[in-house]
Amino acid sequence: MHKSFRFYLQLGFTLLVCAFLIVPIVLSMLAGITDNFFIGLSSGFTGRWIAQVWDTYQVTIWRSIAIALACLVVTTIAGVPLAYMLARHNGGNSRLARAIEELLMMPVAVPGLATALALIMAYGQYREFRGSLLFILVGHVLFTLPFMVRPVLAVMQSSQLSVLEEAAASLGAGLMQRFFGIVIPNVFSGILAGALMVVTLSIGEFNITWMLHTPLTMTLPVGLADSYASMRLEVGSAYTLIFFVMIIPLLIAMQWVTHTTRSRVRL
Repeated sequence: MHKSFRFYLQLGFTLLVCAFLIVPIVLSMLAGITDNFFIGLSSGFTGRWIAQVWDTYQVTIWRSIAIALACLVVTTIAGVPLAYMLARHNGGNSRLARAIEELLMMPVAVPGLATALALIMAYGQYREFRGSLLFILVGHVLFTLPFMVRPVLAVMQSSQLSVLEEAAASLGAGLMQRFFGIVIPNVFSGILAGALMVVTLSIGEFNITWMLHTPLTMTLPVGLADSYASMRLEVGSAYTLIFFVMIIPLLIAMQWVTHTTRSRVRL
């Protein structure tokens, strides 16, 4: 069957949009391994900019990873039971469930700078807390918690958890036994999808972190902005290259988990 002109037109438009988005990223990554970006690729390739970034900013990379993992622990401990509670309240359709969901989405709906400013106004007077990584962690948890709750809640609402729980209860299983023995195994794909999203968003979060950080609590995205502002373009681009090396595997894993979850739901 011959493909129509309309198909090729749509394909061309799609490829054009993809090129528009991808080409600047590729150029930025190439700048990080080019000896002199303004001369071009003819200047030769080098790894000294990556080495310089690692020597200068490696602490921000490890700090971002630590905050992301801590954020994952907190959002998992708080988000999974919260999603379970929302699912139990008439499948998340009760007024209470809707109100809680709306409150959860507020840090996502409002600008990150506004959320950070609110945290500073509320807790900025506690100097030790204000200057610690814990302060940034609170901002990250507020921002990423909905991205843990939503996937878990979606899996709970699409599965037959209520039937399985009733069967387990009839056999004498208590609430905690049902939660850890029935609920957690059945929603693990949702937890994994939420975990990948939380880690990805936490590592790349800039707006909240920029307002909350101090010179001693600078994270990877803030360091990236600092490198572009205070050093050579090649250094900032090398920093971008390191950032993409960290993020792209997480994005691929998140895409795979989402596809797997949808396939299971259809079955």
